[in-house]
Amino acid sequence: MRIVAQRVSQARVLIEGETVSQIGRGLLLLVGVKRDDRPSDAEFLAHKCLNLRVFEDQQGKLNLSVLEIKGEILAVSQFTLYGDVSKGRRPSFTVAAPSKAAQPLYQRFVETLRKSGLQVKTGVFGKHMLVDIHNDGPVTLIIES
Repeated sequence: MRIVAQRVSQARVLIEGETVSQIGRGLLLLVGVKRDDRPSDAEFLAHKCLNLRVFEDQQGKLNLSVLEIKGEILAVSQFTLYGDVSKGRRPSFTVAAPSKAAQPLYQRFVETLRKSGLQVKTGVFGKHMLVDIHNDGPVTLIIES
């Protein structure tokens, strides 16, 4: 699995002009699933994201996690994270898991996040979404299992 984690002041997902999910301060997590990923990958990355120290403490150092600040999380599935552009100009998505395999792992990831007690919202798996991101910092990390 591959996650693009962004610290945000706010973020939302719109589908056909309607807001379907919205968060305030916290993390936006773009989630890609590859063919050989397992449930353990989803759980590992969820715990990694919950405990990332990317929020500033009183001294201005990145010492606090989303758990510690009681932030919110918006997790959005994004199969294009496994787009391969090493050959030609059109991305190949052969490494990305097909929807039938990816959706249960994405759900496991979200369920593991929700066990933290934080507010966790999602996009709509497989839908065309507009993701409005207010990246704070900017702070952006790529995390892989």
